[in-house]
Amino acid sequence: MSSSDIFIGETIGTAVLILLGGGVCAAVTLKASKARNAGWLAIAFGWGFAVMTAVYIAGPLSGAHLNPAVTVALAVKDGDWSNVPTYFAGEFLGAMIGAALVWLAYYGQFQAHLTDKEIVGGPGAQATTAKAVEAREKGAGPVLGVFSTGPEIRNTVQNLTTEIIGTVVLLLAVLTQGLNDAGNGLGVLGGLITALVVVSIGLSLGGPTGYAINPARDLGPRIVHALLPLPNKGGSDWSYAWVPVIGPLIGGALAAGIYNVAFA
Repeated sequence: MSSSDIFIGETIGTAVLILLGGGVCAAVTLKASKARNAGWLAIAFGWGFAVMTAVYIAGPLSGAHLNPAVTVALAVKDGDWSNVPTYFAGEFLGAMIGAALVWLAYYGQFQAHLTDKEIVGGPGAQATTAKAVEAREKGAGPVLGVFSTGPEIRNTVQNLTTEIIGTVVLLLAVLTQGLNDAGNGLGVLGGLITALVVVSIGLSLGGPTGYAINPARDLGPRIVHALLPLPNKGGSDWSYAWVPVIGPLIGGALAAGIYNVAFA
């Protein structure tokens, strides 16, 4: 694979991943969406199908890492770091493009949601309503969850540990079941397996932090949230932003170490 193939494949694939994954979060969250309040099952399966679609699109070009934790795990496994910067660049750029596309697709819903006084906690809001309380959650605006993750209980050690554990599970599945014949990315069957593992992680381990398990998936859209001209959007929770970046990177490296000791 050439550097241009890697960069283009990762940019397009990660953009599709975030468009569909962030899209299901928007569909479930935003006022005037037909899928409003569809719940956690919809989010978990939506992200799983997003992974599957993105892998099949990007696989022929880049091997479909779509996740810096996958890139790090493969670099640790093989000892080859030469293409890591190119993968990272495509993954983070693609994540930002995907988040911007979610905003465009749900533009009217964002506007309706963020001009609702009860949701944004403005004048006239009932302070005791769940929506108003949600809007005043420490550091996070009322639609930040469409773009990036956040903990239900803010405990740094637990939050970091949860992200590490979830990413280890994901990468062990990728390394043992998901790789293509060349071993440098996800294969056709591996894309389906990985998608189902992402659903499983979401259902079983997603409750505490929203399961980023992917630094680009969280940081890229969080940057877009900070930049977009959204009314009453609130904060981007930068004090938490390092957790879903560092946790998955640690998890990816640990999974590769486990793989090299136990399976290689």
